[in-house]
Amino acid sequence: MSARYVVSIDQGTTSTRCIVFDSSGRLVAVTQREHRQHFPAAGRVEHDAVEIWRNLARSLPQALAQAGIAASQVVGIGIANQRETTVLWDRFTGRPVGRALVWQDTRTDALVGRLRARPDADKVRPRCGLPLMSYFAAPRITWLLEEDPRLRDRAERGELLFGTMESWLIWNLTGGVDGGVHVTDVTNASRTMLMNLSTLDWDDELLEFFAVPRAMLPEIRSSGGIFGRTAIDPNGIPIAAALGDQQAALFGQTCFAPGDTKCTYGSGAFLLQNTGTDPVHSANGLLTTVGYRILDEPAHYALEGSIAVTGSLVQWLRDQLGIIDSAPEVETLASAVDDNGGCYVVPAFSGLFAPRWRAEARGVIVGLTSFVNKGHLARAVLEATAWQTREVVEAMDTDARLPLRELKVDGGMTSNNLLMQTIADALDVPVVRPLVAETVSRGAAYAAGLVTGYWSDMSALRRQWHRAAQWAPQRSAQWRDTEYSDWQRAVELTYDWAVRREAD
Repeated sequence: MSARYVVSIDQGTTSTRCIVFDSSGRLVAVTQREHRQHFPAAGRVEHDAVEIWRNLARSLPQALAQAGIAASQVVGIGIANQRETTVLWDRFTGRPVGRALVWQDTRTDALVGRLRARPDADKVRPRCGLPLMSYFAAPRITWLLEEDPRLRDRAERGELLFGTMESWLIWNLTGGVDGGVHVTDVTNASRTMLMNLSTLDWDDELLEFFAVPRAMLPEIRSSGGIFGRTAIDPNGIPIAAALGDQQAALFGQTCFAPGDTKCTYGSGAFLLQNTGTDPVHSANGLLTTVGYRILDEPAHYALEGSIAVTGSLVQWLRDQLGIIDSAPEVETLASAVDDNGGCYVVPAFSGLFAPRWRAEARGVIVGLTSFVNKGHLARAVLEATAWQTREVVEAMDTDARLPLRELKVDGGMTSNNLLMQTIADALDVPVVRPLVAETVSRGAAYAAGLVTGYWSDMSALRRQWHRAAQWAPQRSAQWRDTEYSDWQRAVELTYDWAVRREAD
């Protein structure tokens, strides 16, 4: 009997990758194609959905060829995708009505402001678990339908389809205009502001609030389940899982029990905690979302805290200030000093995200004296990520009452050992990095393999997970509390800055 494999499609903000995994969870082959980033105006970020689809259509057979395997050896495909990015396309031609509006796009700010002013706006968050923000997909749909009334007419007749990126890819993979399946999964649906967290179905009151026709929406399914089979070459492969990228990372880190928590550190950071089979509605600035659902089992929910600036702060130190020549140098520079010299950095470049949500805040560097040198500044830059992480963790502790036992980490910044130690010191819990860093793609593969019987159960997946490194807390409680208090004082100085500038 020939060996069998599972394929993961990781459709990210900058590229699309196809990765082949074997039964031990080992990466066998990977192909990657980048797509263009379009910035037509300030605050507008767009992708060409057709370009992304063509990249995938080319990459999938290339990945199998690179692995030296046939389509018949693939038990299933799992998809992880950039969340909230919004695509509208014609059911009959398969052509998008325009470029996809990316999750970073803020063109709906004014629309969201109008929606917040409505007397019925307070019903949104209790139903979908999300605050009214331009971050999510529903305001983008509303904006597109308002911009062109002809689109609304077509949407109401079911001629126009909406999807986040996994819906677009699954529709095309399963045949497109020739029988493509129009579906989404619960994790991506939970990021639209249109799904009811309790029923896991589109909510009529939310659809009415955002004026989104039900006829244009995909069918909501579990994250793990057979969505359809590929109708392109190589054809006949089951599409067995779909998850938003951060939920896929939660699954790939085997955070299957309530209280299990992961944080992905990239340009920003996304911290998710499994809260079990009942949604926890946050009173402390966090998002309530679906973590995953496998087949007909109960959905597992999560609390999420997103941090806008972590790795991009190191890039700013390199590109804008020229203090370092490469990102890894920040660790060497910061290690040259014992502390931050009394200097604190708050990177509110475009406001503060969770748990404060202050859009008008702007970044500050405080505590500067003639003693402070570039080493102190480098250390303060790393500490900013640690303290932002602590703020989110404290909010989760208050909301879910599931005290953090350890933090599983992934993403590019985890190669910085000093940063990981600083996070452990700030949280007073161990920080753990897995042996396989590809947690997003691995999570999608895990879900697909679980559904198809490639892996027997979640215990088998836990056995696949191996620790590469761990950092235990080393600093005293006095250091932790004093430094955190001083950093919080610095954060308060960022408030209302953009408002004051506009007033001037």
